[in-house]
Amino acid sequence: MKKNLLLGLMACLVVSTLLVGCTEKTSTTKRTREYNVMILKSTSRKLSSTYSATIRGKQDVDIRPKVQGYITDIKVKEGSIVRQGQTLFIIDQVPYQAALATAEANVDVAKAQVNAAELSATSKEKLFEQNIISDFDLRMARTNLASAKAQLAQARANELTASNNLSYTLVKSPVDGVVGTLPFRVGTLVSPSDAAPMTSVSDNSEMYVYFSMSESQVLSLKRQYGALENALQELPMVELQLSDGTKYSEKGRIEAISGIIDPTTGSVTLRAKFPNSKRLLISGGSGTVLLPHRQEGCVVIPQHATFEVQDKVYAYKYENGVAKAKIIGVFEISNGKEYIVESGLIEGDTIIVEGIGLLRDDTPVKIKEIVTARKK
Repeated sequence: MKKNLLLGLMACLVVSTLLVGCTEKTSTTKRTREYNVMILKSTSRKLSSTYSATIRGKQDVDIRPKVQGYITDIKVKEGSIVRQGQTLFIIDQVPYQAALATAEANVDVAKAQVNAAELSATSKEKLFEQNIISDFDLRMARTNLASAKAQLAQARANELTASNNLSYTLVKSPVDGVVGTLPFRVGTLVSPSDAAPMTSVSDNSEMYVYFSMSESQVLSLKRQYGALENALQELPMVELQLSDGTKYSEKGRIEAISGIIDPTTGSVTLRAKFPNSKRLLISGGSGTVLLPHRQEGCVVIPQHATFEVQDKVYAYKYENGVAKAKIIGVFEISNGKEYIVESGLIEGDTIIVEGIGLLRDDTPVKIKEIVTARKK
């Protein structure tokens, strides 16, 4: 009986040992998770990059007085559409009319003095020919004539100045456009030295929309087109999203790219021109420029399938049942949802498109489902 009991205890010990061994083996085995993957294919994409923009008139002209005086009349209202040469303000003309009358009288006096000096010089020449007067007397007569002519020229210059000053009392618009605010009223004393303009006129038949690109984005344009001059000719038409979220009905074209990088922002300013026949755009407004960019034969991956470490973009490539982290180069311009891959991945590669935060390099992976990229 003791022998049977001993054999039973030994059998229990063997079974327990086997069970413990199986448990430890199971606990040390890595768990393989299932993930959705995508097989990369060559495709085309039209992406729209967005840039905050400010809107300015083709010409925003400050209207300032050229003469000092009191405003006697205002001929326009705020927001009025005016034409080039149209009178906007009238400054008190009385002192300038008087100054012109005085200048005209001085011209008449100077003319009379010239006539008198000419008669005297002619007479002296005849007397000199008859040896009645000396050479000194003749030269004095000629000098008086030259002096009288100089005084006449000065009087005419003063007359022109007085005439111009009188014309400046009619403050006119130098361009076609829309009148801005009118901070001054009738009776206000204005002067060319005033800090604030009398108003402004914005030529908004066409509008300039200014926006900025980063230095790296501009370098991408240079690499793509060879030179900024080529980019200006080949860049597509741009759209404008207004501050209320609606799209402006007409498209614009980028006309200028600054050749200087702003040292404070590290950006480059671009200017696009938009037609404004319906006068919907207002100078001083804001919006968002939408720059379309089309890539043919490119590899596109979703941004949620990537992660960044120290400004480098990574994606997990599926290779032989494990996840492999790959550094990829992406095109600077994106739509916020996808990246156009420039290096690191090629057509036919398989990438993992979910659970990126849970993965590590060489993590065992099973394919749960092969998803497809959205169509272009």
